[in-house]
Amino acid sequence: MSVVPAAVAPALDGWSIYRRLIKYARPHAGMFFVGVLGAILFAVSNASLAYLVKRFMKGTFVMQDPNILWQVPLGVVLLFTVRGLGDYIANYFPSWVGRQVIKSLRHDLFQHYMRLPIGYSDRQQSGHLLSKLTNNIELVAAAATNAAISLISDTLSIVILVGYLFYLNWHLAAFCIAAAPVIAWLMQIANRSFRRYSQRIQNSMGDITRVAKEAIDALRLIKIFNAEDHQTRRFELVNEHNRASNMKLVRAKSISNPVVQCIAAIALGSVLFVSIRQVQAGNLTLDEFFGFLTALFLIPSPLRSLVNMSGPLQQGIAAGQSVFEVLDQPTEGEGGTRALARARGEIEFRHVSFAYGTEKGDVLQDVSFHVRPGETVAIVGPSGSGKTTLVGLVPRFYDVQQGSVLLDGVDVREYRLTDLRSQVSLVSQEVVLFNDTIRNNIAFNAIGKTPADVEEASRAANVMEFVNQQPQGFDTMLTDRGQNFSGGQRQRISIARALLKDSPVLILDEATAALDNESERKVQQELALLMRGRTTLVIAHRLSTVESADRIIVLEQGRIVETGSHQDLLARGGLYATLHGMKFNA
Repeated sequence: MSVVPAAVAPALDGWSIYRRLIKYARPHAGMFFVGVLGAILFAVSNASLAYLVKRFMKGTFVMQDPNILWQVPLGVVLLFTVRGLGDYIANYFPSWVGRQVIKSLRHDLFQHYMRLPIGYSDRQQSGHLLSKLTNNIELVAAAATNAAISLISDTLSIVILVGYLFYLNWHLAAFCIAAAPVIAWLMQIANRSFRRYSQRIQNSMGDITRVAKEAIDALRLIKIFNAEDHQTRRFELVNEHNRASNMKLVRAKSISNPVVQCIAAIALGSVLFVSIRQVQAGNLTLDEFFGFLTALFLIPSPLRSLVNMSGPLQQGIAAGQSVFEVLDQPTEGEGGTRALARARGEIEFRHVSFAYGTEKGDVLQDVSFHVRPGETVAIVGPSGSGKTTLVGLVPRFYDVQQGSVLLDGVDVREYRLTDLRSQVSLVSQEVVLFNDTIRNNIAFNAIGKTPADVEEASRAANVMEFVNQQPQGFDTMLTDRGQNFSGGQRQRISIARALLKDSPVLILDEATAALDNESERKVQQELALLMRGRTTLVIAHRLSTVESADRIIVLEQGRIVETGSHQDLLARGGLYATLHGMKFNA
């Protein structure tokens, strides 16, 4: 597991992307082929119209067959009934498969998001990740199923119609397909444009999601700064970019169809000229002429559908490429092979160095210290000194580039990742709560814990104080990020969650920094209980947390510059004393 930026994956070609998309449809091949049968039925019935016209003309004007009076009307009703049935089957069943593809692909992408290294997420914009999960995958279904059915149906319609043209008069048919290479060349150019513009549209959708999410999450800040118009202008920039990109795609689609139709019309006009001369010369009968003409007039419709479907197909392939680029990113993996039931809590950093990337420089440099089981160590230092990065190395949010981090004398990289992280609880300044009940937020993935265990942890964290005031008690729903509760109450829920987990190692990352003095005083009591008997690493902001620590480590520019007790460090008059005077002064 590494945080060094991954090399850019080579761009996938359209056919390899499409093959990967088809793999998602393969488990539903039966339903898909029912749709194919519907497409075939539609194509055959479509082409049968030309035969019906020829039979009508021959029976009416050449043979003067009285049976035509009932055969043709009955044939029309039967033909369009079969055509409608084929159309329904060709639309419904591929759409069913398409939704299955979307569901499976979304599942795989979300599951992959959950298993990607923190370093990858740090480098990405959340709006773009969300856009891939929502907008881009929706576009994929069109490429995986609907476009495939359209290609089969429309191509089959054209092939059958062209075959019928050759059956009626191969000279004229050969003359007709002279325009095919030009049309194919134009469609190839259009496909490249469609795919290029589709990628830009998907990127712009990611920007829209990002800007909107930022604004919604920061609504209080925006209002206090009267920045509503400023944010609206920011949104309008990405909104306009999205509109302009979409219009380029619309323009490419709008141009391609008339050009193809124009070429087809020139070919049709030429064929009409030749065929009328053949009728006049007696080389082509009237019924053959009208049958040929009907088949020829039916070709532009599926041809237009093919041209129009080219856009969604290329959009789906472009969307598939962006999704597969994420799915091809390496996950964290399983970690090492060493099992760990419950650690004693001994932590050691040995000559640890770490950097996020060459452009940011070293974040930690040759950091070494030892934490005894059950000891509380506070880590202080100026902003950007590497405090959060340092504690993040214990549960392997990041991996060291040099040196090693040990838990109970064993390099953390040797443990299975799930076993390692089960030894660590985290309470941070940014409380993460889910749109769920209080009970489920406390019992978050707490395997083997009973409702009684949840209540015991809630009592210890003083959560019961406000739970008992709720009409629904533990079943009270939290709104988005728990905004229907105060900051102190939200923090107590997170402390109860950590108490219920009962891990031997605890990380407190500015756990009370966002609280007022009264809330902090109450939460500190719960934190003191949570820290009891656990090895605790504290990123400290408030004086009360630092004073109670067994030892204080002072970081500056990624190096340990001081270590000792609160009184010892104050007496030295070094960086800690300066920080104490600036930030920890009550």
